[in-house]
Amino acid sequence: MSRTLVVTNDFPPRQGGIQTFVAALLATRPPDSLVVYASDSPGSAAHDATLPYRVVRAGTSMLLPTPAATRQAAALAREHGCDTVFFGAAAPLGLMSPALRRAGVRRLVGATHGHETGWVALPGARAMMRRIATGLDVLTYISAYTQGKLAPVLAGRTTMAQLSPGVDVDRFHPGVDGTTVRERYGLGDAPVVVCVSRLVHRKGQDVLVEGWSQVLARHPRARLLLVGGGPLEQRLRRTVAERGLGSSVVLTGGVPAGELPAHYAAGDVFAMPCRTRRGGLDVEGLGMVFLEA
Repeated sequence: MSRTLVVTNDFPPRQGGIQTFVAALLATRPPDSLVVYASDSPGSAAHDATLPYRVVRAGTSMLLPTPAATRQAAALAREHGCDTVFFGAAAPLGLMSPALRRAGVRRLVGATHGHETGWVALPGARAMMRRIATGLDVLTYISAYTQGKLAPVLAGRTTMAQLSPGVDVDRFHPGVDGTTVRERYGLGDAPVVVCVSRLVHRKGQDVLVEGWSQVLARHPRARLLLVGGGPLEQRLRRTVAERGLGSSVVLTGGVPAGELPAHYAAGDVFAMPCRTRRGGLDVEGLGMVFLEA
């Protein structure tokens, strides 16, 4: 049987759109055709024990294409007879490609998401992306937007193919009941705006908080439900307190993946005013949460 080694920094239980994308993609493959080499994160041992395929953790929270990590990936490819390698995010792990090909891998595929569009805009990073693309048989893109940014720089160096994320429609559908979530956060029957995403600048939750008083001026009973954790959480909580919005804005913190459909269903409107930042270097390539919502 053909076997694939998946090399990725983005893998559950760490939460995020790329992690969801990679896990969902692997769920479509025969379990005995997969071996995963991933960075570590809290709760990984318990999570990995539930999976039907083998997961090897790198013992670091950030897997980089270092000589040691590359040797480990090559050893796993040889040990398990992997003829294909899939990089969950091509940059920078795709730099491992030449060593993996020497280890007997015949086909190398790297996925791109959003950050690579920033890489190709910078001279140094652009050269690295070209090097990565040259080492791959296929480089995937998730949307026409990202293709338009990547293709002028990389298309001549590898085959490019669209690989967009999908949504499990058995989990995310209009019939999901959000009542328990509304009860948990005391939302009652108020009109609710929900945002589900990591709390980082690009996702724009700060815009929702800053503009929430304007919403309340027209809809005094409205509630804002911010679902997710991240580096901006404490700053957002301070802003909510300073503006006296504590009775109408709820920050849930991190939520288990199994509870996300009910959190979407608790809202009447979904909003994530994501922004392009740093002169186009930090962009939202697609946004899994829009599809889930």
